[in-house]
Amino acid sequence: MPRAGLTRDTVVSTAADIADEIGFDHLTLAVLAERFGIRDASLYTHVRGLADLLESVALLAHDEWADTLGRAVAGRSGHEALKAFADAYRAFATGNPGRYAATRYPVPPERMAASTGVPRIIEACYALLRGYDLAEPDATDAVRLLRSTCHGFSDLEAVGGFTADRDLDASWQRTINALHHTLTNWSQS
Repeated sequence: MPRAGLTRDTVVSTAADIADEIGFDHLTLAVLAERFGIRDASLYTHVRGLADLLESVALLAHDEWADTLGRAVAGRSGHEALKAFADAYRAFATGNPGRYAATRYPVPPERMAASTGVPRIIEACYALLRGYDLAEPDATDAVRLLRSTCHGFSDLEAVGGFTADRDLDASWQRTINALHHTLTNWSQS
């Protein structure tokens, strides 16, 4: 019997919140059940087990991230779109560490294909690159550069990997400007 007011969406959303608090790798059914004040077994009314829960959090995170990136680039182009995308990426990754980690969780292809999150993330990447007029295969290479740069910076920031006595936001701005310069001059490289 489902607990009154407890739905699959509530379970997954709460699990994502917990992942942000304690880390995606530490998310368990026991921790989630404790948050609701119920027994682990009661969660099986809403999820099939830990793998289903983790996959569901990953899919939710992809959807939320896609929304964030899509809003960031909407109506913008060139440097303005790049800055908005990169800032939104960094804010999501560092502000939602459990959700961001969940976006790297291996979800089975058939389940991932049923979600719109990943295609919308890819579309946001390509939307910002339209302002740089890149054709394939350059556009794919540029998306890979963009995402690996944003990921690397955000990931290092999240774990305290930058220890130099230099303003982090100033370094971030220089990184975005360097990306802009690279993308603007792509065909010359």
